[in-house]
Amino acid sequence: MSLLSNSIHVGLFVDNMEVMVTFYRDILGLEAGWDGGPYAEFTIRDGGLFMFDRKEFSRSMQQVYQAPKGYNQTMEIGIGVPSAEDVDAEYRRLTALGVVSLTGEPITQPWGQRNFFFADPEGNYIEIGAFL
Repeated sequence: MSLLSNSIHVGLFVDNMEVMVTFYRDILGLEAGWDGGPYAEFTIRDGGLFMFDRKEFSRSMQQVYQAPKGYNQTMEIGIGVPSAEDVDAEYRRLTALGVVSLTGEPITQPWGQRNFFFADPEGNYIEIGAFL
């Protein structure tokens, strides 16, 4: 196995840190390390997630800032839960909090996964799923 397969972390570049940290912390229930600045980190059991202010990132890369539009169709954040029942329970919990599923109620896919999709406040796709 490659040295690079040791640990993978996903970074989201965001326009509104407060809104995004609030969503991931208060709606999704992730533990956040954030001091109000341009960087936030979330405690994840397997892998990692961080956020960085999009304008600050553009400056650090010496690139012109371009605001995103609509849904981000270049990636998704896949969150695995232990069982199909957990997928259904998370669907009910999240919709009760006002999260809108982009795919309707959870479905069982032909490849043996039960899942549904929604988007965070800045249009990043999030999938909740379990393999049966």
